Amino acid sequence: MKKALLLLLFTAVIFSCSKDDDLSLPKTIDPDGSADVEVQDFMWKSMNFWYFWQSNVDDLADDRFENTDEGRAAYTAFLDSEDNPAEFFENKLQYIEDRFSFYNSDYRELTNSLAGISKSNGLEFGLVRFQDSEELFGFVRYIVPNSNASNVAIQRGDLFTGVDGQTLTLDNYTSLLFGANDTYTLNMADFSNGNVLPNEEEVTLTKEQALSENPVFISKSFEIAGENIGYIMYNQFTNEYDDDLYAAIVALKSAGITNLIMDLRYNPGGSVNTTRLLASMIYDTNTSDIFLRKRYNDKLQEQFNDSQLEVYFADKVNGKTINSLGFSKLYVLTSSSSASASELLINSLEPYIDVIQIGDVTRGKNEFSTTLVDDRDNSYLYTPSRVDKINQNNLWAIQPLIGRNENADGFFDFTSGLQPDIILKEDYGNLGILGDQNEPLLAKAIEAITGQTGKRDFTVNNPIDVFISSKVNNPINNKMIDDTVYDLEF
Repeated sequence: MKKALLLLLFTAVIFSCSKDDDLSLPKTIDPDGSADVEVQDFMWKSMNFWYFWQSNVDDLADDRFENTDEGRAAYTAFLDSEDNPAEFFENKLQYIEDRFSFYNSDYRELTNSLAGISKSNGLEFGLVRFQDSEELFGFVRYIVPNSNASNVAIQRGDLFTGVDGQTLTLDNYTSLLFGANDTYTLNMADFSNGNVLPNEEEVTLTKEQALSENPVFISKSFEIAGENIGYIMYNQFTNEYDDDLYAAIVALKSAGITNLIMDLRYNPGGSVNTTRLLASMIYDTNTSDIFLRKRYNDKLQEQFNDSQLEVYFADKVNGKTINSLGFSKLYVLTSSSSASASELLINSLEPYIDVIQIGDVTRGKNEFSTTLVDDRDNSYLYTPSRVDKINQNNLWAIQPLIGRNENADGFFDFTSGLQPDIILKEDYGNLGILGDQNEPLLAKAIEAITGQTGKRDFTVNNPIDVFISSKVNNPINNKMIDDTVYDLEF
């Protein structure tokens, strides 16, 4: 696959340090106590240390505030310049080119979301903007099993144009679909003669607390034209389900597959370590082969040696030996919602095997992030075993971009997205059945493997340009949710 256009990647970090090797946090000044700026103080100090673009933000400079009475007063006034911590983060700390750093007022909600646990009705959808209009319509991508949506009359391919009787627009979709309302009613629509038209049907859905989604959505194999083809639809790189991913690969290997199609079209990213494990299961377990190199801001970069900046392929998953497929070619299905760790898998395998990308241009995330909380003794890193050490007066968490990933060839410049070898957008007039041989994207991959067309040949008449994907939206602040922090420990 050509490497001209790859994308801005948001992936977690993999390294470990003993307490003897702790990172050296700079000495900083404290606010003078004249204002309630505890959250802003945490945000500034953690961003000053970790943020990838720290040197590009003047207000984050190490010498921005002097350690004097005057400097302390100036620092306090700066923190107090925005009463709302969210606005302080966005207006004072975030670099203009940063599209993906975000925050949450409760670290527990954020870390649950990153672990694939959320308050959800189980409806995964995309939103599309009508041409030359502020209005939107939604289309159902899939339904999470054992969710509220799985028990009502809604399925993949269904369309909707409104919520609770209000037409979806650029201004209201966030509050209607991602707001505090646990129950809402979708106003459904039909696709007719090239138009999306409201009908009289309604579907009511209710969000459930702590809905868990197994990201290994489909795993199966086909024997077609002498080829034994494995297919996995994988919807998030979630390390809590590494054993399920391992089991799926083992089963396909036992089935004797000769080719593998990874369907990442709805996968917004996740754990880098999980990505590394999957790459090792596909390619090889040589732990001397570089999977990625990490690049931090200059202040952090100098604190690490090469062995801490280089991540290698793995030979075990939770203690179980990886028996790799050993393939020299991989087929990957992508869309504009494929991001972060999905792009990392493609980019990091490129130096070693032929990756055939089929679908749409990916999201564009070559940076990685981690979750930071008010725990200075742990370098502000969120660590599950240290939740009792987090300042209980400040439950805010931030998820800033803290570095970039390079593959073994040193390539990382893909902020415009990974360009497919075979371009094929989904068609909301013909989405097909996921996992079926004649579903358009899967059919195109089978055609690429076997060289056979016939029944699986088709034309895309209504290509989908997704405006918003439910999978990659934080319901709190409408930012991208990617990546997990559990790979980064001290």
